[in-house]
Amino acid sequence: MVVPPDNDVLWARSLNHAFGGSPALCGVSLGVREGEILAVNGPRGSGKTTLLRCLSGQIVPQQGEVWFNSTPVHTMGALNRERLRRERFGWIGPDPQLVPELTAWENAALPLLLRGSSHRKARAAALEWMERLDIGRCARKRPRALLQSQRQRIALARALVTTPAVLFADEPTATLHTADRAQVLRTLTTAARSHRITLVLASHDEEVATLADRGVSLVDGRRITSVHDAETEGRAECSLSV
Repeated sequence: MVVPPDNDVLWARSLNHAFGGSPALCGVSLGVREGEILAVNGPRGSGKTTLLRCLSGQIVPQQGEVWFNSTPVHTMGALNRERLRRERFGWIGPDPQLVPELTAWENAALPLLLRGSSHRKARAAALEWMERLDIGRCARKRPRALLQSQRQRIALARALVTTPAVLFADEPTATLHTADRAQVLRTLTTAARSHRITLVLASHDEEVATLADRGVSLVDGRRITSVHDAETEGRAECSLSV
């Protein structure tokens, strides 16, 4: 086991994972610095979601290591990984997955309420983030009364309300129109920079690269640096012993 570099808040080495015998990640290694916005690019099916799920402790890679602040996530038990996700990580995906019975602000405040924060404190934090995301006027509405772009920004407020150390965003604009997509991406990256939140952002949207500090690309579960790399690695087998 190799200890990760001190300046990397997240570090992964030689990640391999498969679903039903089909490789999703093949030897992927990367490091993410504190406060960095890292774009993970690649076509659909390239392994972006699997990589983010391994880095965030949602799944344990079948081979390889994942570290968060010098703590080995890959050796943690399920309860410790769940606590890590709840206390230090945030997650937003393409589907907002809001609770339909709750108002917008209640959905945004949910992580704090589940932590045991007071109703007043959780509401104040949720409303503050909603104002920053330009959806404060939607606070009392329920999800069915909101536009898709508004629902996605509620999900973003929910992910940010705890000020996580790392926010994982998996195709957060996939269901949005072009104009809404650009606005949500800019809002997300601006919020991350202003609060020194490390952001790992997976997308096939070309605009992500212009907003991130750095990017990595995946093709068929492999990290590549050029088209030639993809062609060369595509001829090699991804072996996985489980």
